[in-house]
Amino acid sequence: MRFIHCADLHLDSKMETNLDKLQAKERKAELLATFTGMVEYAAENDISGIIIAGDLFDAKNISATARNTVMAAIRNNPDIIFYILRGNHDVHSLFSGAEDIPENIRLFGNSWTYYRQGTLIISGVELCKENSGSIYNELVTDLNYFNIVVLHGQESEVTVKDKAEVINLRALRGKGIDYLALGHVHEYKFAELPGGGSYCYPGCLEGRGFDECGEHGFVLLDIDERTHRFTHEFIPFAKRRMFTVPVEVNGIVTTPGILSAVRAALGDSRCTAKDLVKLELTGDIDAESELDTETIRAHFKDDFYFVKVKNSTRITFNETDYLYDRSLKGEFVRSVMADDSLSQEDKAAIIGYGLKALKE
Repeated sequence: MRFIHCADLHLDSKMETNLDKLQAKERKAELLATFTGMVEYAAENDISGIIIAGDLFDAKNISATARNTVMAAIRNNPDIIFYILRGNHDVHSLFSGAEDIPENIRLFGNSWTYYRQGTLIISGVELCKENSGSIYNELVTDLNYFNIVVLHGQESEVTVKDKAEVINLRALRGKGIDYLALGHVHEYKFAELPGGGSYCYPGCLEGRGFDECGEHGFVLLDIDERTHRFTHEFIPFAKRRMFTVPVEVNGIVTTPGILSAVRAALGDSRCTAKDLVKLELTGDIDAESELDTETIRAHFKDDFYFVKVKNSTRITFNETDYLYDRSLKGEFVRSVMADDSLSQEDKAAIIGYGLKALKE
């Protein structure tokens, strides 16, 4: 029996942090398209169930487009069971009320809910402040079945007071869990569960910001119903990837030199034209260097779907060069250096901006 384990899809995200309105709208649509593509993959690959371990949506209020797209994907695949756990972002308003809820949806509440599918039992609970202290002792598993437990939260070795989204792995020791399907962490991780079994974060389906770089997708589980042995595979599935590319520009003072360093760094990366790229400039540069982030961005903006440039360089200068300089530059540098209220780092930054302004 084969399952997909995914989480943190954050459908209907605004996607406006880095992108302009047109690109944000396009990326918003692409998140939905990746979800429907995953469901199509499931239909084509004999998948029995899709486990969504929280944050299917990004917020309480969702658009009609997102609602109708998700419902159509579920209704059009009645042979696939959708196990949907609520996360800290989304709600079950899509599936509540007396409307015609598809029969292939399985939901979880704030007490343990159990579903049987073949020789598998899928258990899940929404962690909240009220149940976080007692919920672990209330879990019941059957060793005659393959036990999948679905939770949404941050892994921990202890229970943190008043933190509903913390999952105490030690409290799950010896509970007969074969596979702990987790959500909340946006990066793939697979590890051994204390006392036996395994736990997994599939990560998010699409990266939405530069804190979510690298490959994103879902986990494919292949479970032998007779032996209860399983294999797992991470399936990269995102339409676009996010990359942060460090660029060492130490000691480079000219625009051609800086652009050459960027080209070299990009050549060593795995970025493609459809990806989103952040160029992070590092190293020590002269206070009068030609470094200009907008010039760099403009030079590479047509090579990728999106490019931004972050200046993380440190400005250096030789104070003695300006000690007896009778120009405006010298007066400026000496006045800044004499200000004891400023740190050395702030002095260097202020002098760098000032010298550049005077030069221009």
